[in-house]
Amino acid sequence: MTKNYYITTPIYYPSAKPHMGHAYSSIVVDFFARFKKIEGYKVFFLTGTDEHGLKIQRAAEKNKKEPLEFCDEISKTFKELSKTLNLSNNDFIRTTEKRHHKSVQNLWNVLEKKGEIYLSKYSGWYSVSDEAFYLDNEIETREGIKVAKSSGSVVEWLEEESYFFKLSNWQNKLLELYEKNPKFILPKSRKNEVVSFVKSGLKDLSVSRKSFSWGIQVPSNKEHVIYVWLDALTNYLSALNYPDTDNDMYKNFWPADVHMIGKDILRFHAVYWPAFLLAADLPAPKRVYGHGWILSGEEKMSKSKGNILDPIEIINEYGLDSLRYYLLKEVSFGNDGNISKDKLISCINSDLANNFGNLCQRVLTFTAKNLGLEVPEKDSLTNDDLVILNSFSENYKNLIDFINDQNINSYMNFIVDQMFIANKYFNDQEPWKKKDDVKRLKTIIYTSLELIRKISTLLYPVIPQSSLKALSIFKIKEDEIDIETIKNNSFLKPGLAINKIDILFNKIITND
Repeated sequence: MTKNYYITTPIYYPSAKPHMGHAYSSIVVDFFARFKKIEGYKVFFLTGTDEHGLKIQRAAEKNKKEPLEFCDEISKTFKELSKTLNLSNNDFIRTTEKRHHKSVQNLWNVLEKKGEIYLSKYSGWYSVSDEAFYLDNEIETREGIKVAKSSGSVVEWLEEESYFFKLSNWQNKLLELYEKNPKFILPKSRKNEVVSFVKSGLKDLSVSRKSFSWGIQVPSNKEHVIYVWLDALTNYLSALNYPDTDNDMYKNFWPADVHMIGKDILRFHAVYWPAFLLAADLPAPKRVYGHGWILSGEEKMSKSKGNILDPIEIINEYGLDSLRYYLLKEVSFGNDGNISKDKLISCINSDLANNFGNLCQRVLTFTAKNLGLEVPEKDSLTNDDLVILNSFSENYKNLIDFINDQNINSYMNFIVDQMFIANKYFNDQEPWKKKDDVKRLKTIIYTSLELIRKISTLLYPVIPQSSLKALSIFKIKEDEIDIETIKNNSFLKPGLAINKIDILFNKIITND
């Protein structure tokens, strides 16, 4: 039976050009998508842009453009970023697309038909920046201005006619969902936050606006537009051709395996979204993972603070795979992290150039000089050989579990350890001193080549371009990568001609 896996980024709000936080979310999702693909899953990886709401309308007006024209331009930069980041996404959805409008209006009709939506009047605090409603106890005054405690965004008091979703009806069902699925929300700290919020009591949610027009109209009342989050969240279904629940895309991929999001939009995904779905008799996603922010100094990046860190600048200076490796290794996944150029350079020099790159070059150079650039016939493997080779098969289940639990750091730690151990093995075995013992020399080189292959396979989800370059040593192509082969100590066939490759990572020379 085909194994299916559906993973999503948040769909990004294109009120300004992409920053490092967007790049981080996308790289993380790409990492999981690529791993699942080489694990044998049929993967559907979705990203896109959320293009409605008052914030977009005001940004367009400020730029003296029509909202759709403004969205076309900004959304294009997010699409281009997907290519720049070498993402393996299957689809890029925009909430201004017809397929999405159809899905949103259908979901609204279902909820309205089931009596989950009613017309009343809204009065309360609203943040245009966050497109979020806040309770009195979630507001504070800073320098005479009312702001949301969680985000620091300015809030304004709104009073207008609005449709409401009966969120209060779903409090107990949501708590039951969290209890039955202990890993529905990860990391655990985020789960505790959500459970505490839901237990404190849920109020019905305003799900339409009348004071602006940029959005999807309520089907039964054209004076209202659908609340941007009910609109945006439905993208995860739109890409699967909902409301046609009999089509293969929907049947194969819903419910989603993981919605990967920033912690600031946790409530929308872990409270509102499953409530909408349950109310519509649709399955909730299997997991919502709220990762931390990539900070600029000690603050979250935002256009208003003028502290945007441009991923393109980092990529142009240090390379894409270097940035991917740094973000996946150095950021404690689930927590906030930041980019330090000193740490990035250290990471490139230590792990990528000295460890991985150096291992490939040393082994290949020695093989070319002594064995004519082909995989040698190995003799009986010694305990030294088996210990290091078997560490991959012995940890195979752990590696799968790390991925299934979104435990990136343990996965990365294993790779770093193996790179260090492989280099130490080559040094300690001293094949250059074994020229009088050709069988042992060949076995050391065979083992070293297998270690390069295994490590390169594990690095594929992390640094795909560099990994493929390393795997080209053995003529292994992208569609031939299979994670299970790391358990095989005799994968490489003796006599296979191997390719020399250029230096994978150059050391960065600093003036310090």
